[in-house]
Amino acid sequence: MPRPTILTVDDDEPVSAALARDLRTRYGKEFRIIRATSGQEALDILTELALRTRPVALIVTDQRMPGMTGIELLAEAGSKAPGAKNLLMTAYADTDVAIAAINDVGLDHYLLKPWDPPTERLYPVVDDLLDDWRAENPDAEVDVRVVGHRWSERTYEVKTFLARNHVPYLWLDVEVDEEGRRLAGLAGAGPDDLPVVLVPDTDPMVSPSTVDLADRLGLRTHAEQPLYDLCIVGAGPAGLAAAVYAASEGLQVVVVEREAPGGQAGRSASIENYLGFPRGLSGADLTHRAIAQARRFGAELVLARDVVGFEQRGPVRAVLMAGGDEIEARAVLVATGVSYRKLEADGLETLTGRGVYYGADASDAAQVRDEVVFIVGAANSAGQAALNLAQHAKQVVMVVRGKSLEASMSQYLVDRILAAPTISVRYETQVAAACGEGHLELITLEHSDGTREDVPATWMFVFIGASPRTDWLGDAIVRDRAGYVVTGQEIAWHDGAGSAHWVLSRSPYPLEASVTGVFAAGDVRLDSMKRVASAVGEGAMAVHLVHRYLATV
Repeated sequence: MPRPTILTVDDDEPVSAALARDLRTRYGKEFRIIRATSGQEALDILTELALRTRPVALIVTDQRMPGMTGIELLAEAGSKAPGAKNLLMTAYADTDVAIAAINDVGLDHYLLKPWDPPTERLYPVVDDLLDDWRAENPDAEVDVRVVGHRWSERTYEVKTFLARNHVPYLWLDVEVDEEGRRLAGLAGAGPDDLPVVLVPDTDPMVSPSTVDLADRLGLRTHAEQPLYDLCIVGAGPAGLAAAVYAASEGLQVVVVEREAPGGQAGRSASIENYLGFPRGLSGADLTHRAIAQARRFGAELVLARDVVGFEQRGPVRAVLMAGGDEIEARAVLVATGVSYRKLEADGLETLTGRGVYYGADASDAAQVRDEVVFIVGAANSAGQAALNLAQHAKQVVMVVRGKSLEASMSQYLVDRILAAPTISVRYETQVAAACGEGHLELITLEHSDGTREDVPATWMFVFIGASPRTDWLGDAIVRDRAGYVVTGQEIAWHDGAGSAHWVLSRSPYPLEASVTGVFAAGDVRLDSMKRVASAVGEGAMAVHLVHRYLATV
Protein backbone atom coordinates (compact mmCIF):
# COMPACT_ATOMS: atom_id res chain seq x y z
CA MET A 1 0.00 0.00 0.00
CA PRO A 2 1.52 3.42 -0.97
CA ARG A 3 2.38 5.78 1.82
CA PRO A 4 -0.56 8.07 2.67
CA THR A 5 -0.15 11.77 1.96
CA ILE A 6 -0.08 14.78 4.26
CA LEU A 7 -0.76 17.88 2.14
CA THR A 8 0.29 21.32 3.41
CA VAL A 9 -1.06 24.52 1.83
CA ASP A 10 0.37 28.00 2.50
CA ASP A 11 1.12 30.85 0.10
CA ASP A 12 4.00 32.15 2.28
CA GLU A 13 7.03 30.18 1.03
CA PRO A 14 9.16 30.36 4.24
CA VAL A 15 6.18 29.38 6.38
CA SER A 16 5.25 26.57 3.99
CA ALA A 17 8.81 25.21 4.04
CA ALA A 18 9.00 25.38 7.84
CA LEU A 19 5.67 23.56 8.29
CA ALA A 20 6.63 20.82 5.82
CA ARG A 21 10.01 20.45 7.55
CA ASP A 22 8.42 20.00 10.98
CA LEU A 23 5.90 17.47 9.67
CA ARG A 24 8.54 15.54 7.74
CA THR A 25 10.76 15.34 10.82
CA ARG A 26 8.09 13.46 12.80
CA TYR A 27 5.93 11.76 10.17
CA GLY A 28 8.15 11.42 7.10
CA LYS A 29 8.79 7.68 7.52
CA GLU A 30 5.10 6.79 7.38
CA PHE A 31 3.60 9.60 5.28
CA ARG A 32 4.48 11.52 2.11
CA ILE A 33 4.63 15.25 2.83
CA ILE A 34 3.54 17.31 -0.20
CA ARG A 35 3.48 21.12 -0.33
CA ALA A 36 1.15 23.45 -2.22
CA THR A 37 1.33 27.25 -2.27
CA SER A 38 -2.28 27.98 -3.27
CA GLY A 39 -5.72 26.52 -2.96
CA GLN A 40 -5.97 25.75 -6.66
CA GLU A 41 -2.61 23.99 -6.68
CA ALA A 42 -3.75 21.93 -3.71
CA LEU A 43 -6.97 20.92 -5.53
CA ASP A 44 -4.96 19.89 -8.59
CA ILE A 45 -2.71 17.72 -6.41
CA LEU A 46 -5.73 16.13 -4.71
CA THR A 47 -7.30 15.37 -8.09
CA GLU A 48 -4.13 13.63 -9.28
CA LEU A 49 -3.85 11.65 -6.05
CA ALA A 50 -7.49 10.55 -6.34
CA LEU A 51 -6.97 9.37 -9.93
CA ARG A 52 -3.99 7.32 -8.78
CA THR A 53 -5.96 5.99 -5.77
CA ARG A 54 -3.36 7.41 -3.41
CA PRO A 55 -4.78 7.90 0.10
CA VAL A 56 -4.72 11.36 1.69
CA ALA A 57 -4.58 11.28 5.48
CA LEU A 58 -4.39 14.98 6.40
CA ILE A 59 -4.75 18.41 4.82
CA VAL A 60 -3.07 21.25 6.74
CA THR A 61 -3.97 24.62 5.27
CA ASP A 62 -3.55 28.29 6.09
CA GLN A 63 -6.77 30.31 6.24
CA ARG A 64 -5.71 33.62 4.70
CA MET A 65 -4.55 32.98 1.13
CA PRO A 66 -5.21 35.00 -2.05
CA GLY A 67 -7.74 33.59 -4.47
CA MET A 68 -9.06 30.88 -2.16
CA THR A 69 -9.22 30.78 1.63
CA GLY A 70 -8.33 27.68 3.60
CA ILE A 71 -11.99 27.04 4.46
CA GLU A 72 -13.01 27.36 0.81
CA LEU A 73 -10.27 24.90 -0.09
CA LEU A 74 -11.47 22.38 2.49
CA ALA A 75 -15.02 22.66 1.20
CA GLU A 76 -13.80 21.72 -2.29
CA ALA A 77 -11.36 19.09 -1.03
CA GLY A 78 -14.10 17.01 0.59
CA SER A 79 -15.13 15.47 -2.73
CA LYS A 80 -11.55 14.67 -3.79
CA ALA A 81 -10.24 13.27 -0.50
CA PRO A 82 -13.39 12.41 1.50
CA GLY A 83 -11.60 10.48 4.23
CA ALA A 84 -8.87 13.03 4.90
CA LYS A 85 -8.64 14.79 8.23
CA ASN A 86 -8.24 18.56 8.08
CA LEU A 87 -6.40 21.13 10.17
CA LEU A 88 -6.77 24.89 9.70
CA MET A 89 -3.83 27.14 10.59
CA THR A 90 -5.18 30.55 11.49
CA ALA A 91 -4.59 33.82 13.31
CA TYR A 92 -6.36 34.80 16.53
CA ALA A 93 -8.56 37.25 14.61
CA ASP A 94 -10.01 34.39 12.55
CA THR A 95 -11.03 32.06 15.38
CA ASP A 96 -14.75 32.81 14.94
CA VAL A 97 -14.48 31.82 11.29
CA ALA A 98 -12.65 28.63 12.26
CA ILE A 99 -15.27 27.68 14.84
CA ALA A 100 -18.04 28.23 12.28
CA ALA A 101 -16.16 25.97 9.88
CA ILE A 102 -16.55 23.05 12.31
CA ASN A 103 -20.19 22.84 11.23
CA ASP A 104 -19.90 24.36 7.75
CA VAL A 105 -17.15 22.17 6.27
CA GLY A 106 -16.59 19.55 8.97
CA LEU A 107 -13.33 21.10 10.18
CA ASP A 108 -11.56 18.64 12.48
CA HIS A 109 -9.28 21.09 14.28
CA TYR A 110 -7.86 24.61 14.06
CA LEU A 111 -4.50 25.78 15.38
CA LEU A 112 -3.27 29.31 16.01
CA LYS A 113 -0.05 30.38 14.30
CA PRO A 114 2.81 30.25 15.08
CA TRP A 115 3.00 26.59 16.11
CA ASP A 116 6.38 26.74 17.88
CA PRO A 117 7.49 24.65 19.62
CA PRO A 118 6.00 21.88 17.42
CA THR A 119 6.51 19.20 20.09
CA GLU A 120 4.05 21.02 22.33
CA ARG A 121 1.64 22.73 19.94
CA LEU A 122 1.67 20.96 16.57
CA TYR A 123 2.53 17.30 17.08
CA PRO A 124 -0.09 16.44 19.75
CA VAL A 125 -2.87 17.76 17.48
CA VAL A 126 -1.55 15.99 14.39
CA ASP A 127 -0.98 12.78 16.36
CA ASP A 128 -4.65 12.67 17.34
CA LEU A 129 -5.87 13.42 13.81
CA LEU A 130 -3.66 10.74 12.27
CA ASP A 131 -4.69 8.21 14.92
CA ASP A 132 -8.31 8.88 13.97
CA TRP A 133 -7.49 8.50 10.28
CA ARG A 134 -5.68 5.19 10.86
CA ALA A 135 -8.66 3.84 12.84
CA GLU A 136 -11.05 4.76 10.02
CA ASN A 137 -8.75 3.47 7.28
CA PRO A 138 -7.26 0.11 8.25
CA ASP A 139 -4.84 -1.53 5.85
CA ALA A 140 -6.42 -3.17 2.82
CA GLU A 141 -4.86 -6.50 3.77
CA VAL A 142 -6.77 -7.66 6.84
CA ASP A 143 -5.63 -10.84 8.56
CA VAL A 144 -8.83 -11.87 10.39
CA ARG A 145 -11.77 -13.16 8.33
CA VAL A 146 -15.29 -13.81 9.61
CA VAL A 147 -17.53 -16.13 7.60
CA GLY A 148 -21.24 -16.11 8.46
CA HIS A 149 -24.62 -14.71 7.52
CA ARG A 150 -26.31 -11.57 8.71
CA TRP A 151 -29.16 -13.33 10.52
CA SER A 152 -26.86 -15.38 12.77
CA GLU A 153 -26.98 -14.16 16.35
CA ARG A 154 -23.51 -15.48 17.17
CA THR A 155 -22.07 -13.96 13.98
CA TYR A 156 -23.39 -10.57 15.03
CA GLU A 157 -21.86 -10.99 18.50
CA VAL A 158 -18.45 -11.92 17.05
CA LYS A 159 -18.45 -8.98 14.62
CA THR A 160 -19.46 -6.61 17.40
CA PHE A 161 -16.71 -7.94 19.69
CA LEU A 162 -14.07 -7.47 17.00
CA ALA A 163 -15.26 -3.99 16.07
CA ARG A 164 -15.44 -2.75 19.65
CA ASN A 165 -11.97 -4.12 20.40
CA HIS A 166 -10.56 -2.40 17.29
CA VAL A 167 -9.64 -5.66 15.54
CA PRO A 168 -9.97 -5.13 11.75
CA TYR A 169 -11.57 -8.05 9.92
CA LEU A 170 -12.90 -9.03 6.50
CA TRP A 171 -16.59 -10.01 6.50
CA LEU A 172 -17.71 -12.78 4.12
CA ASP A 173 -21.46 -13.43 3.89
CA VAL A 174 -22.20 -17.02 2.82
CA GLU A 175 -25.45 -15.84 1.24
CA VAL A 176 -23.66 -13.70 -1.35
CA ASP A 177 -19.92 -14.55 -1.26
CA GLU A 178 -18.71 -17.66 -3.04
CA GLU A 179 -15.43 -17.42 -1.12
CA GLY A 180 -17.36 -17.40 2.14
CA ARG A 181 -19.24 -20.56 1.19
CA ARG A 182 -15.97 -22.22 0.15
CA LEU A 183 -14.25 -21.38 3.46
CA ALA A 184 -17.25 -22.52 5.51
CA GLY A 185 -17.22 -25.82 3.64
CA LEU A 186 -13.50 -26.29 4.18
CA ALA A 187 -14.03 -25.72 7.91
CA GLY A 188 -16.85 -28.26 7.94
CA ALA A 189 -19.34 -25.65 9.17
CA GLY A 190 -23.01 -25.92 8.33
CA PRO A 191 -25.57 -23.08 8.55
CA ASP A 192 -26.10 -23.68 12.28
CA ASP A 193 -22.34 -23.66 13.03
CA LEU A 194 -21.57 -20.15 11.83
CA PRO A 195 -19.60 -18.03 12.20
CA VAL A 196 -16.22 -19.37 11.19
CA VAL A 197 -13.35 -17.12 12.26
CA LEU A 198 -10.03 -17.52 10.48
CA VAL A 199 -6.85 -16.16 12.07
CA PRO A 200 -3.52 -16.63 10.23
CA ASP A 201 -1.38 -19.64 11.18
CA THR A 202 -4.11 -21.22 13.34
CA ASP A 203 -6.93 -23.68 12.80
CA PRO A 204 -10.35 -22.27 11.85
CA MET A 205 -12.57 -21.40 14.81
CA VAL A 206 -16.17 -22.57 14.41
CA SER A 207 -18.64 -20.48 16.43
CA PRO A 208 -15.96 -19.64 19.01
CA SER A 209 -16.71 -18.40 22.52
CA THR A 210 -15.69 -14.83 23.22
CA VAL A 211 -12.93 -15.97 25.58
CA ASP A 212 -11.49 -18.40 23.03
CA LEU A 213 -11.61 -15.73 20.32
CA ALA A 214 -9.89 -13.20 22.57
CA ASP A 215 -7.18 -15.73 23.44
CA ARG A 216 -6.58 -16.56 19.78
CA LEU A 217 -6.25 -12.86 18.94
CA GLY A 218 -3.71 -12.32 21.70
CA LEU A 219 -5.98 -10.20 23.89
CA ARG A 220 -5.35 -10.56 27.62
CA THR A 221 -7.96 -12.73 29.34
CA HIS A 222 -6.14 -13.51 32.61
CA ALA A 223 -4.76 -11.29 35.35
CA GLU A 224 -0.99 -11.42 35.85
CA GLN A 225 -0.56 -10.44 39.51
CA PRO A 226 -1.62 -12.40 42.63
CA LEU A 227 -2.79 -9.25 44.43
CA TYR A 228 -3.74 -5.76 43.23
CA ASP A 229 -4.37 -2.50 45.03
CA LEU A 230 -7.56 -1.97 43.03
CA CYS A 231 -9.71 -4.24 40.87
CA ILE A 232 -12.12 -2.34 38.64
CA VAL A 233 -15.07 -4.32 37.32
CA GLY A 234 -16.29 -2.72 34.10
CA ALA A 235 -14.41 -0.76 31.44
CA GLY A 236 -16.91 1.96 30.64
CA PRO A 237 -16.13 5.67 31.11
CA ALA A 238 -16.17 5.39 34.94
CA GLY A 239 -13.96 2.30 35.03
CA LEU A 240 -11.45 3.59 32.48
CA ALA A 241 -11.23 6.99 34.17
CA ALA A 242 -10.54 5.28 37.49
CA ALA A 243 -7.90 3.10 35.84
CA VAL A 244 -6.11 6.14 34.44
CA TYR A 245 -6.08 8.04 37.73
CA ALA A 246 -5.24 5.04 39.91
CA ALA A 247 -2.43 3.75 37.70
CA SER A 248 -0.97 7.22 37.21
CA GLU A 249 -0.82 7.59 41.00
CA GLY A 250 1.13 4.38 41.47
CA LEU A 251 -1.57 1.88 42.38
CA GLN A 252 -1.46 -1.63 40.90
CA VAL A 253 -4.68 -1.73 38.91
CA VAL A 254 -6.56 -4.37 36.92
CA VAL A 255 -9.75 -3.77 34.94
CA VAL A 256 -12.09 -6.68 34.14
CA GLU A 257 -14.52 -6.34 31.23
CA ARG A 258 -16.88 -9.08 30.07
CA GLU A 259 -17.57 -7.71 26.58
CA ALA A 260 -15.53 -4.83 25.18
CA PRO A 261 -14.25 -1.58 26.65
CA GLY A 262 -16.41 1.52 26.45
CA GLY A 263 -19.70 0.33 27.90
CA GLN A 264 -22.83 1.84 26.37
CA ALA A 265 -20.91 5.05 25.64
CA GLY A 266 -18.44 3.05 23.56
CA ARG A 267 -21.24 2.08 21.18
CA SER A 268 -22.28 5.66 20.48
CA ALA A 269 -21.66 6.99 16.98
CA SER A 270 -21.22 10.52 18.32
CA ILE A 271 -20.92 12.09 21.78
CA GLU A 272 -21.40 15.79 21.13
CA ASN A 273 -21.85 17.25 24.62
CA TYR A 274 -18.59 16.01 26.17
CA LEU A 275 -16.42 18.92 27.28
CA GLY A 276 -13.48 19.76 25.04
CA PHE A 277 -14.70 18.19 21.78
CA PRO A 278 -16.71 20.84 19.87
CA ARG A 279 -17.24 18.52 16.89
CA GLY A 280 -18.05 15.62 19.18
CA LEU A 281 -16.29 12.28 19.11
CA SER A 282 -17.39 8.72 18.70
CA GLY A 283 -17.66 6.40 21.67
CA ALA A 284 -15.10 4.14 20.02
CA ASP A 285 -12.65 7.03 19.73
CA LEU A 286 -13.13 8.06 23.36
CA THR A 287 -12.66 4.45 24.45
CA HIS A 288 -9.57 3.93 22.30
CA ARG A 289 -7.92 7.03 23.77
CA ALA A 290 -8.82 6.04 27.33
CA ILE A 291 -7.45 2.51 26.94
CA ALA A 292 -4.17 3.80 25.52
CA GLN A 293 -3.91 6.26 28.41
CA ALA A 294 -4.62 3.62 31.06
CA ARG A 295 -2.14 1.17 29.57
CA ARG A 296 0.49 3.87 29.30
CA PHE A 297 0.36 4.26 33.09
CA GLY A 298 0.54 0.50 33.63
CA ALA A 299 -3.07 -0.57 34.22
CA GLU A 300 -3.91 -4.15 33.18
CA LEU A 301 -7.01 -4.84 31.11
CA VAL A 302 -8.59 -8.31 31.23
CA LEU A 303 -11.16 -8.86 28.49
CA ALA A 304 -13.99 -11.27 27.73
CA ARG A 305 -14.33 -12.46 31.32
CA ASP A 306 -17.68 -12.55 33.05
CA VAL A 307 -17.65 -11.74 36.77
CA VAL A 308 -19.97 -14.07 38.68
CA GLY A 309 -19.22 -13.57 42.37
CA PHE A 310 -17.65 -11.51 45.14
CA GLU A 311 -16.08 -12.56 48.44
CA GLN A 312 -14.59 -10.84 51.49
CA ARG A 313 -11.37 -12.45 52.70
CA GLY A 314 -10.24 -10.41 55.65
CA PRO A 315 -8.51 -7.29 54.28
CA VAL A 316 -8.70 -8.69 50.74
CA ARG A 317 -11.64 -8.48 48.34
CA ALA A 318 -11.98 -11.27 45.74
CA VAL A 319 -13.72 -11.01 42.37
CA LEU A 320 -14.77 -14.42 41.02
CA MET A 321 -15.00 -15.07 37.27
CA ALA A 322 -16.75 -17.67 35.15
CA GLY A 323 -14.43 -20.56 34.49
CA GLY A 324 -12.99 -20.61 38.02
CA ASP A 325 -10.47 -17.76 37.85
CA GLU A 326 -10.42 -15.05 40.50
CA ILE A 327 -8.72 -11.73 41.19
CA GLU A 328 -7.77 -10.57 44.66
CA ALA A 329 -7.38 -6.90 45.47
CA ARG A 330 -7.25 -4.63 48.48
CA ALA A 331 -10.15 -2.58 47.08
CA VAL A 332 -12.81 -3.08 44.41
CA LEU A 333 -14.60 -0.52 42.23
CA VAL A 334 -17.92 -1.61 40.72
CA ALA A 335 -18.29 0.23 37.40
CA THR A 336 -20.37 -2.26 35.43
CA GLY A 337 -22.82 0.31 34.11
CA VAL A 338 -26.19 -0.83 32.86
CA SER A 339 -27.65 -2.95 30.09
CA TYR A 340 -30.68 -2.24 27.95
CA ARG A 341 -33.84 -3.82 29.28
CA LYS A 342 -35.52 -6.53 27.24
CA LEU A 343 -38.61 -5.52 25.34
CA GLU A 344 -41.62 -7.59 26.44
CA ALA A 345 -43.44 -8.41 23.23
CA ASP A 346 -44.61 -11.64 21.63
CA GLY A 347 -42.04 -13.30 19.40
CA LEU A 348 -39.08 -11.05 20.18
CA GLU A 349 -36.99 -13.50 22.20
CA THR A 350 -36.44 -15.93 19.34
CA LEU A 351 -35.55 -13.08 16.95
CA THR A 352 -32.92 -11.43 19.16
CA GLY A 353 -29.73 -11.27 17.13
CA ARG A 354 -31.71 -12.02 13.98
CA GLY A 355 -33.02 -8.57 13.19
CA VAL A 356 -33.81 -7.52 16.77
CA TYR A 357 -30.90 -5.92 18.64
CA TYR A 358 -30.47 -4.18 21.99
CA GLY A 359 -28.43 -1.05 21.48
CA ALA A 360 -26.49 -0.28 18.31
CA ASP A 361 -22.85 0.22 17.43
CA ALA A 362 -21.60 2.86 15.05
CA SER A 363 -20.50 0.03 12.75
CA ASP A 364 -24.10 -1.21 12.41
CA ALA A 365 -24.98 1.66 10.08
CA ALA A 366 -23.26 0.23 7.00
CA GLN A 367 -25.24 -3.03 7.04
CA VAL A 368 -28.66 -1.34 6.96
CA ARG A 369 -27.95 0.53 3.72
CA ASP A 370 -31.11 1.30 1.72
CA GLU A 371 -33.37 -0.50 4.21
CA VAL A 372 -36.06 0.62 6.66
CA VAL A 373 -34.93 0.57 10.29
CA PHE A 374 -37.07 0.77 13.43
CA ILE A 375 -35.71 2.24 16.67
CA VAL A 376 -37.65 1.71 19.89
CA GLY A 377 -37.02 4.32 22.57
CA ALA A 378 -36.64 8.06 23.06
CA ALA A 379 -33.52 8.60 25.20
CA ASN A 380 -30.28 10.19 23.98
CA SER A 381 -28.84 6.82 22.98
CA ALA A 382 -31.84 6.19 20.73
CA GLY A 383 -31.51 9.62 19.17
CA GLN A 384 -27.81 9.20 18.46
CA ALA A 385 -28.46 5.80 16.90
CA ALA A 386 -31.23 7.22 14.73
CA LEU A 387 -28.98 9.93 13.33
CA ASN A 388 -26.15 7.47 12.71
CA LEU A 389 -28.31 4.83 11.00
CA ALA A 390 -30.09 7.48 8.92
CA GLN A 391 -26.83 8.17 7.09
CA HIS A 392 -27.20 4.81 5.34
CA ALA A 393 -30.76 3.57 5.80
CA LYS A 394 -33.57 4.36 3.40
CA GLN A 395 -35.79 5.33 6.33
CA VAL A 396 -35.49 5.33 10.13
CA VAL A 397 -38.72 5.05 12.12
CA MET A 398 -38.60 5.90 15.82
CA VAL A 399 -41.27 4.18 17.94
CA VAL A 400 -41.93 6.33 21.02
CA ARG A 401 -44.40 5.64 23.83
CA GLY A 402 -44.61 9.28 24.90
CA LYS A 403 -46.16 12.32 23.25
CA SER A 404 -42.84 14.02 22.47
CA LEU A 405 -39.09 13.51 22.34
CA GLU A 406 -38.24 16.56 24.44
CA ALA A 407 -39.20 14.90 27.73
CA SER A 408 -36.38 12.35 27.54
CA MET A 409 -33.88 13.55 24.93
CA SER A 410 -31.40 16.45 24.75
CA GLN A 411 -32.69 19.32 22.65
CA TYR A 412 -29.78 19.32 20.19
CA LEU A 413 -30.67 15.74 19.23
CA VAL A 414 -34.39 16.50 19.03
CA ASP A 415 -33.74 19.39 16.63
CA ARG A 416 -31.64 17.25 14.31
CA ILE A 417 -34.06 14.32 14.32
CA LEU A 418 -37.09 16.49 13.52
CA ALA A 419 -35.14 18.16 10.70
CA ALA A 420 -33.84 14.90 9.18
CA PRO A 421 -35.80 13.97 6.04
CA THR A 422 -35.16 10.23 6.45
CA ILE A 423 -36.29 10.01 10.10
CA SER A 424 -39.93 9.79 11.16
CA VAL A 425 -41.31 9.52 14.69
CA ARG A 426 -44.35 7.47 15.68
CA TYR A 427 -45.57 8.94 18.98
CA GLU A 428 -47.75 7.18 21.56
CA THR A 429 -46.87 3.86 19.95
CA GLN A 430 -45.19 0.67 21.13
CA VAL A 431 -44.13 -2.68 19.68
CA ALA A 432 -46.62 -5.37 20.65
CA ALA A 433 -45.29 -8.35 18.68
CA ALA A 434 -42.79 -9.50 16.06
CA CYS A 435 -42.50 -12.49 13.78
CA GLY A 436 -40.44 -13.94 10.96
CA GLU A 437 -38.99 -17.16 9.56
CA GLY A 438 -35.37 -17.26 10.72
CA HIS A 439 -35.17 -13.49 11.06
CA LEU A 440 -37.36 -10.46 11.70
CA GLU A 441 -39.90 -9.86 8.94
CA LEU A 442 -42.89 -8.16 10.56
CA ILE A 443 -43.67 -6.12 13.67
CA THR A 444 -47.01 -5.19 15.19
CA LEU A 445 -47.33 -1.61 16.40
CA GLU A 446 -49.93 -0.78 19.04
CA HIS A 447 -51.18 2.80 19.32
CA SER A 448 -52.43 4.57 22.43
CA ASP A 449 -56.06 4.15 21.34
CA GLY A 450 -55.61 0.35 21.31
CA THR A 451 -55.51 -0.08 17.54
CA ARG A 452 -52.81 -2.27 16.02
CA GLU A 453 -50.89 -2.09 12.77
CA ASP A 454 -48.68 -4.71 11.10
CA VAL A 455 -45.65 -3.30 9.24
CA PRO A 456 -42.81 -5.06 7.38
CA ALA A 457 -39.48 -4.83 9.22
CA THR A 458 -36.08 -6.50 9.03
CA TRP A 459 -34.11 -4.32 11.45
CA MET A 460 -35.15 -3.18 14.93
CA PHE A 461 -32.86 -1.64 17.54
CA VAL A 462 -34.22 -1.34 21.08
CA PHE A 463 -33.34 1.40 23.61
CA ILE A 464 -36.01 1.20 26.33
CA GLY A 465 -34.19 2.04 29.52
CA ALA A 466 -31.55 0.18 31.40
CA SER A 467 -30.97 -2.07 34.37
CA PRO A 468 -27.76 -2.88 36.26
CA ARG A 469 -26.30 -6.36 36.44
CA THR A 470 -25.23 -6.52 40.07
CA ASP A 471 -26.54 -9.90 41.23
CA TRP A 472 -22.94 -11.19 41.37
CA LEU A 473 -22.27 -8.91 44.36
CA GLY A 474 -24.34 -11.10 46.70
CA ASP A 475 -26.33 -10.05 49.75
CA ALA A 476 -23.51 -8.18 51.47
CA ILE A 477 -23.75 -5.20 49.10
CA VAL A 478 -26.90 -3.14 49.65
CA ARG A 479 -28.80 -2.40 46.43
CA ASP A 480 -32.17 -0.89 45.68
CA ARG A 481 -35.05 -2.91 44.24
CA ALA A 482 -33.84 -2.29 40.67
CA GLY A 483 -30.33 -3.50 41.54
CA TYR A 484 -28.45 -0.18 41.71
CA VAL A 485 -25.65 -0.05 44.30
CA VAL A 486 -26.40 2.14 47.31
CA THR A 487 -23.42 4.22 48.48
CA GLY A 488 -22.38 6.75 51.08
CA GLN A 489 -24.79 8.15 53.64
CA GLU A 490 -27.79 6.51 51.97
CA ILE A 491 -26.65 3.08 53.18
CA ALA A 492 -27.69 3.83 56.76
CA TRP A 493 -31.35 4.39 55.97
CA HIS A 494 -32.02 2.75 52.64
CA ASP A 495 -34.97 0.34 53.12
CA GLY A 496 -33.88 0.01 56.72
CA ALA A 497 -31.25 -2.53 55.67
CA GLY A 498 -28.03 -0.53 55.74
CA SER A 499 -27.52 -0.39 59.48
CA ALA A 500 -27.20 -4.16 59.59
CA HIS A 501 -24.37 -4.07 57.07
CA TRP A 502 -22.25 -1.08 58.09
CA VAL A 503 -20.11 -2.01 61.09
CA LEU A 504 -17.43 0.69 61.30
CA SER A 505 -17.56 3.69 63.61
CA ARG A 506 -16.76 6.03 60.72
CA SER A 507 -19.37 6.92 58.12
CA PRO A 508 -19.02 5.37 54.68
CA TYR A 509 -17.18 7.44 52.09
CA PRO A 510 -19.42 9.09 49.46
CA LEU A 511 -18.98 6.36 46.78
CA GLU A 512 -18.37 3.49 49.19
CA ALA A 513 -20.77 0.54 49.25
CA SER A 514 -22.01 -1.31 52.32
CA VAL A 515 -18.83 -3.44 52.41
CA THR A 516 -15.73 -1.43 53.27
CA GLY A 517 -13.25 -1.19 50.47
CA VAL A 518 -15.91 -1.67 47.80
CA PHE A 519 -16.88 1.42 45.81
CA ALA A 520 -19.29 2.13 42.96
CA ALA A 521 -19.09 4.71 40.18
CA GLY A 522 -21.04 5.60 37.08
CA ASP A 523 -24.43 4.37 35.95
CA VAL A 524 -24.43 1.32 38.26
CA ARG A 525 -24.64 3.58 41.32
CA LEU A 526 -28.02 4.66 42.71
CA ASP A 527 -28.97 8.23 41.72
CA SER A 528 -26.05 8.73 39.33
CA MET A 529 -26.52 11.26 36.51
CA LYS A 530 -26.28 8.71 33.65
CA ARG A 531 -23.95 10.92 31.61
CA VAL A 532 -20.44 10.24 30.28
CA ALA A 533 -18.94 13.29 31.98
CA SER A 534 -20.39 12.45 35.38
CA ALA A 535 -19.23 8.82 35.07
CA VAL A 536 -15.69 10.00 34.32
CA GLY A 537 -15.84 12.34 37.30
CA GLU A 538 -17.06 9.62 39.63
CA GLY A 539 -14.33 7.27 38.41
CA ALA A 540 -11.70 9.87 39.27
CA MET A 541 -13.35 10.65 42.62
CA ALA A 542 -13.47 6.96 43.51
CA VAL A 543 -9.67 6.73 43.24
CA HIS A 544 -9.31 9.55 45.77
CA LEU A 545 -11.57 7.63 48.16
CA VAL A 546 -9.69 4.37 47.53
CA HIS A 547 -6.50 6.11 48.62
CA ARG A 548 -8.21 7.21 51.85
CA TYR A 549 -9.47 3.70 52.46
CA LEU A 550 -6.12 2.00 51.77
CA ALA A 551 -4.39 4.38 54.18
CA THR A 552 -6.54 2.97 57.00
CA VAL A 553 -6.04 -0.78 56.43
